[in-house]
Amino acid sequence: METKYQPGRCLSLIAAALTAAFATQASANDLPDMGESSSPWQVDLTYENHTAHREHAGLAKFRNTMQLEADKKFGNGWGVHSILRGSWDGVYRMNSSEYGKDAGGPIMIESTGVPGGQVPHGGGLGYTAVNGAFGLVNNAFVDSYANNPNVGLRVLGDRWHSTEGGVAFGVPVRPCDIDSRGCRDFGGYGDKKLSELELPEFNKRLDFIRELYAKKTFDLGDGKELFLKIGKQQVVWGRTDLFRVLDVINPVDYSRNNIYDELSDIRIPMWIAQAEYRMGASESMQDRNFQIVWNFDQFRANNLGQCGTPNVILDAGCFFRGMANLWDNGGTVANFAGGGTLATNFGAHQIGIRNVYLPDWDLSNTQLGAKFEGVTAGGLSFSLNALTYRSQLPSLHSINGNGTVNPFLGTTTGRAGPTGNGAPVSGLIAFDMHFPRVNLIGGSMDFQLPAIAAAVRVEGAYTNGEEFANTSRGELYSKNDVFRAVIGIDRPTFIPFIRETSATLISGQLFYQHIFEHEYYQMPLGPVGMPDWEDNFIATLLIKGFMRNGTVSPQIILAHDFQAQASAIAPQLEWNVSNDLKVTIGANYKLAEGRSRWKFDDCRSCNPYDPFTSYNNGVQGVGQSYGLGGMEPLGRFRAGPIGAAFKENDIFLRVNYKF
Repeated sequence: METKYQPGRCLSLIAAALTAAFATQASANDLPDMGESSSPWQVDLTYENHTAHREHAGLAKFRNTMQLEADKKFGNGWGVHSILRGSWDGVYRMNSSEYGKDAGGPIMIESTGVPGGQVPHGGGLGYTAVNGAFGLVNNAFVDSYANNPNVGLRVLGDRWHSTEGGVAFGVPVRPCDIDSRGCRDFGGYGDKKLSELELPEFNKRLDFIRELYAKKTFDLGDGKELFLKIGKQQVVWGRTDLFRVLDVINPVDYSRNNIYDELSDIRIPMWIAQAEYRMGASESMQDRNFQIVWNFDQFRANNLGQCGTPNVILDAGCFFRGMANLWDNGGTVANFAGGGTLATNFGAHQIGIRNVYLPDWDLSNTQLGAKFEGVTAGGLSFSLNALTYRSQLPSLHSINGNGTVNPFLGTTTGRAGPTGNGAPVSGLIAFDMHFPRVNLIGGSMDFQLPAIAAAVRVEGAYTNGEEFANTSRGELYSKNDVFRAVIGIDRPTFIPFIRETSATLISGQLFYQHIFEHEYYQMPLGPVGMPDWEDNFIATLLIKGFMRNGTVSPQIILAHDFQAQASAIAPQLEWNVSNDLKVTIGANYKLAEGRSRWKFDDCRSCNPYDPFTSYNNGVQGVGQSYGLGGMEPLGRFRAGPIGAAFKENDIFLRVNYKF
């Protein structure tokens, strides 16, 4: 007999389990001392419910979080700090038709060259396994995918754009224990079953341990100290909000709430050892510190969100899952053959993501950083930073190297290599996923501008080793140096209509990114090269007021991506009902005017084989693209995180209670 699901009962059980495991403030003194000191445990326990409703999708979040913070002083100057967090999100059962076991369904794939302009998944130009060629089978479209049926699918990109003559394909969207198609470990996400999506912190990496570290300060005499901190932790190098320029030691979990949660809530803690030599003052400096950071944890990528969940930043997780499914099982790609007009059926190992190469744990894959920071006699705070680390964002490498493959004739030109199962490479647009080594140098500073009563925050970083999609290269990526900088200005300002007797905080930021040796070429059918903008600016503005003795705080955040021509507006009202209860209501709304700017070369014309993808009068130009493009797959990099989510407008209610 099926048991009726009861969200309230599940929440009660989670709360009871966490409370029993972690204890509350009332019983904190009963925890063991475990040391010479008689200092008791200092424990705080909080509960949060975050409920969000999304336009066109309905319930998008019903997340319930219990978090415990505990501090303990031990003998000989040692102390332990811990944060334990567990959450349960009921959206996967309460809105299962959108995000859970019933998500997706049968889909139609655009095929502009046939009557009606679309065909069902599996109904494209047929692939015949007998001779490895494409063509009509018995003069009809056929469904040739026993392992990839037309159920539980969505069309790639339908969350933020229509196909509009570009490429698209079916993407499985159900949890991986219900539908395993396309499920891969892309770096800590992408292969999660329903229970792991509902309870994201309870996994093999013990993410319910947000922080757990021991710390001690050693007195070296003469005003100098050595500070040690060892354990699972967040290392915060940045001085600015939202944008990560220097603050890249910990990866980020964007699946929790896209870019709209505080970084302190979405950084993924890692096992790290810190040593800080505090040198104190000198003749020219008020203070000086030198810090070494060793991240010895196993590599972890940014969590970009599993396809089928509410928050999939850049819709990247859907692209990855769809491409992995295409490689494993084959599928129908919109508007591919016939000069980009006919939906085309591909067989397994023809197109997609073949392997994901996650760095194994060894010393060469650990991450090491150093920072010198000081305060000048004039009060300017600054830092100089250096870090070597693995990129937390993936890079897709064409498995055909500098060569190309003719799937229509079953032949290969250029470089080839083995597939994951030992078979010859036969992919047309097929990739392996890598995470390259990156080196960073940079710095930051804070200073005051008394003339305008403002504080200024500045960060800058130069990186070497980052990789970007690049359709002008046969390997379909390039390695480029990057410079990033952000400047922020904070000023408390009296705004009478908000509050005459207390200042309103106005905080503006401008982020800049430049890619060196950027490649971008205008070809007969459109642009070719790197979809990421050579130069881009993103600006944010925060206006936050304080009313009723600080218990009521209205705020609005505005963000604008200049190249993508996309904006976000996020108003909210926070009410501290009491010292223990806080209620927040808010929304985020996106606007996008630059959708025509997002389309980019999709590599349908990267392999000019007449008559299917030839745009060079029959002359084969290996590794050359003529720029036929659309939104997929590279338009997401031009749209950015705001543009790629412009259809995801949310309103939310968040309730926090401290026990």
